[in-house]
Amino acid sequence: MTDLSPPGPTPGPTAGPAPGRSLWVDARARLLANRAATVSAVLLMVMTLLCALGPLLLPNDFNTIHQNYTKVPPSLSAYPKPEMIGPALEKAAGRARIEVLDWAQDGAVITATLTSAKPIDDRAARYFDRSDLFHDSRIETLDDGRARLTARVKQSWFFFGTDQNGRDLLARTLIAGRVSLAIGLMAGLVAVAIGVVYGAVSGFVGGRTDEVMMRVVDILYSLPFIFFVIMLVVFFGRNFLLTFLAVGAVMWLDMARIVRGQTLALKRLEFVQAAEALGVSRAGILRRHILPNLLGPVIIYMTLLVPTVIIMESFLSYLGLGVQEPMSSWGVLISQGAKTMPHANWLLYFPALFLISTLFALNFLGDGLRDALDPKDR
Repeated sequence: MTDLSPPGPTPGPTAGPAPGRSLWVDARARLLANRAATVSAVLLMVMTLLCALGPLLLPNDFNTIHQNYTKVPPSLSAYPKPEMIGPALEKAAGRARIEVLDWAQDGAVITATLTSAKPIDDRAARYFDRSDLFHDSRIETLDDGRARLTARVKQSWFFFGTDQNGRDLLARTLIAGRVSLAIGLMAGLVAVAIGVVYGAVSGFVGGRTDEVMMRVVDILYSLPFIFFVIMLVVFFGRNFLLTFLAVGAVMWLDMARIVRGQTLALKRLEFVQAAEALGVSRAGILRRHILPNLLGPVIIYMTLLVPTVIIMESFLSYLGLGVQEPMSSWGVLISQGAKTMPHANWLLYFPALFLISTLFALNFLGDGLRDALDPKDR
């Protein structure tokens, strides 16, 4: 019997399995979905760019001393203020042994009448040009023995004010940010690189190797940190790079213990035992199974390590073993600003604001990276 029913739909090609996504792709998607971590990452990038490029764009060098602008408060308008011009004129004239009878200002031009017991030489204008307030000064002798001074007001901007030596606090804060961020980052990377490898090998190999490696860590723990830094200074001299090595060479001990404990817990899990049963080498297991699962604790510890390193660097600088003048760091600026708190509080507020915002951003970014890199949340 012939089947006259219409033919059914032709089956299409069988759909293959959906392509899988790697840990890094999932981590990137989860990190971008975390608003606090994303904002913190942007803030850290902006802070890094400000510290790296900001001093090149500012009108004042971080080490230039403005004798007429010591401990001036922050201002969005240019200095000098009107009340500063008169005392600056009299101070400059006093150094030249000249008396100022009167003066007037027309825009950016200052005109003053000068008198002296002796004839006034036109070279006395140099005393006014040496001031931070005037430039292009000229002196003309009048018929009655007096002289007329003509000078232009030199405008200066101090958005964060100046310190006790008359140096621009904004420029010094950005330069100090370079030092603090560089020390925190470099010392953190040194501690992570040494501690992760050392702790992972110790925990994964186990046995007598683990015992020996941990006893070495215990011996290094017994050495005082300050003694270790002093030894480095004696043998290699005081060097900016020495701070990186000294701090990083000590901070890796905690990282090694944390990684070892995590490795001991991971190597007993089923996926590691399955990899061993399939004949994967120990180096391959460490690289592809152990280390990716350690990224969460490592990232969190590194975000906590950076503020610790910054505080430690401040302590070393206080002892004369760290950053030396004319360089500075946020910790050093905060220490100096705390001494002038009653009458120049901006010297403490601005460096502390930069440091606190950076530390908050590091903590939020560390939490976001921990959640994004946790393989259990995939």
